[in-house]
Amino acid sequence: MNIRLGLRGQLLAVLALLVLLVLAVAFALWRGEESNRRQVIAHSNAAMLALAKDNLQRRGEQLAGQFAKSVAVPMASADVARIAVVTRATLHQPDVEYVIVYDQQGRILDDGGDGSHVGQPMVDPLADAALAASALKLQWTDNLLDVSAPVLGDGRRLGGVRVGLVNNKPSAAQARILAPLNVHLHEASAQHRRWLAIALAGLLLTSALAVYVLERRILAPIRALAHTMEEREPDQEKAVVIDTARADEIGDLFRAFSRMSAGVARHDREIRRMAYTDPLTGLSNRLAFREALDDRLLTLHANSGELALLFIDLDDFKRVNDTLGHEVGDDVLSQLSVRVRVALESHGAKGSEIARFGGDEFIVLFLGDDIRATSARLAEALIEEIQRPLVLQGKQVFLGASVGITLFPFDASNAGQLLKNADIAMYQAKVAGKNCYRFYSRAMDQAVERRVQLEQELRGAWERGELTVLYQPIFHLTDGRITGAEALLRWQHPRLGMVPPSVFIEVAEQSGLIEVLGRHVLETACHDAAQWSQAAGAKPFVSVNISPRQLRSGELPDVVGHSLKTSGLLPQQLHLELTETAVLSDEAQASALLSRVRATGVKVWLDDFGTGFSGLSHLRRVPVDGVKIDRSFVADVLRDPDDLALTTAIIAMAHSLGITVVAEGIETEGQYAILRERGCDQGQGFWLGRPMSADDLARKFQDAPIS
Repeated sequence: MNIRLGLRGQLLAVLALLVLLVLAVAFALWRGEESNRRQVIAHSNAAMLALAKDNLQRRGEQLAGQFAKSVAVPMASADVARIAVVTRATLHQPDVEYVIVYDQQGRILDDGGDGSHVGQPMVDPLADAALAASALKLQWTDNLLDVSAPVLGDGRRLGGVRVGLVNNKPSAAQARILAPLNVHLHEASAQHRRWLAIALAGLLLTSALAVYVLERRILAPIRALAHTMEEREPDQEKAVVIDTARADEIGDLFRAFSRMSAGVARHDREIRRMAYTDPLTGLSNRLAFREALDDRLLTLHANSGELALLFIDLDDFKRVNDTLGHEVGDDVLSQLSVRVRVALESHGAKGSEIARFGGDEFIVLFLGDDIRATSARLAEALIEEIQRPLVLQGKQVFLGASVGITLFPFDASNAGQLLKNADIAMYQAKVAGKNCYRFYSRAMDQAVERRVQLEQELRGAWERGELTVLYQPIFHLTDGRITGAEALLRWQHPRLGMVPPSVFIEVAEQSGLIEVLGRHVLETACHDAAQWSQAAGAKPFVSVNISPRQLRSGELPDVVGHSLKTSGLLPQQLHLELTETAVLSDEAQASALLSRVRATGVKVWLDDFGTGFSGLSHLRRVPVDGVKIDRSFVADVLRDPDDLALTTAIIAMAHSLGITVVAEGIETEGQYAILRERGCDQGQGFWLGRPMSADDLARKFQDAPIS
């Protein structure tokens, strides 16, 4: 019967031998070296300590006793000179650190020094015990021994002496005692070294055997296998044939690699495609584009040349997903990726790269001469291609694109900074009105930094008292009677002065601060409006702007209810203003939330009406009580017949639906007159009244006549 000792058995056998040998060596070292070391240290320390202490005590007793007898007669006769002679003689004895002669009250008579302490009391920690002792007194502090002895004369105590001895080095007797220990330690160490040498020799021999076995039976075959696999080309489709006659695990491994090579050849290209390709559009993904950009930059650094990055972001793409669904949105992205490729080919952009960066973002790497002019033409072509209508589910859909452009080597020299610059330029194209392109400039970095700084300073501005709520009065146009006011947030910055709302409201909206600020404004406006009243007890209203973020959060009904409850304001006195785009971003949710709010008695107005995508037809589906004609129409109502016609149509259509119409931005008497003539219900603007504080508005309500 043949027993197969496989690779695992061989390894286990060698490892077991090594472990047993290491344990044996460790045990021998521990039992020998550690035991001897502890014994030597213990014996040496004990002998040294006992001998040194015993010798020092005996010497201290003898020296202090002799010292006390020697100064007894001089102390009795007050012979200061003789006391000094005896003191100095004692001080010069070996191991003596100090000597003190003192009287019955503990005053120093002599200490062998320059006399500066004579007559002063002893104040060291050992003094009290020495003064109180009636016989020899020994006190230890570390390596110092203090021995005190009373001085007697004529049958009475005259004072005392103290001798301080230090034990700095072992005596000859101590050295003789330690000599046998040193011999013993040396012999033990030699014996241990011999044993260690024998153990290490055995360990080395065993290790050598283990290395030989590992090298011959494991490492050499594995290296041969690795070398064979390295010779295989990455895109080689033919499997590598590996043959072996071994009957152990290494043989099994070789045969497994032979089978796997066929699968590796087949899957390599597919794995790379999945890792570097966007599955929706078939374009390169972010990872593949970054590698391509790095390679191009290395080449350009070496050979010089120019490069442009175009960062493309679709305008209002979210509207497609929200209204038509995400599957249609994916179809849009697929069609637009084809259009971008077509635009590149039509401009002869050889060697260009295009990638989907994520979401609705695409990025193009473009090489060429006169790079600024050619990239501008390419951006225009891309925008034109994207603007062409898309047919989705039998309907035409129109989209635009904002394009940011950055140039190498003019704007940056590394990939990370170029991508950042292109993103910044794209954002500036959005700010400029969308559906256009912008080149990166260093001023854009400053603008981004200013925006970040403004966001940081806006945080906490309410708590610091920099933000205030002002109110612009709203009037009936038929009789000129004040009927309510719009709450307006203003920021008085300590360094920048009055920051325009168009600046900081956008920052608050993008950073999410608008939700907190909006809640503060709503609560403040409700509290202030609850204090307003007109003659005969009429209750004016206050209108508060609600941001799209506040509407999307879904908490608007609860926030409004809390503000009304804490302020005591009647629901019919509160009007909420929302823009068309805020409502239409998710019309179903907006309708549900606004219906809950209106059910409590709060009124809802559409602000900036006429500037969105909705048209008048949405007034039938969104529960609103009023619309505010945008100031852009009111500004040209006297000069532009089209604006006048549109304004008149809005008023007529809203009235047919039972909706109140408010005009904002009335700045001249002519605008006021024509809006009143066309039947506009209410209006506001600088000609009628500028924003003011809550107290000033309260007085204006009291002074207003009642028709």
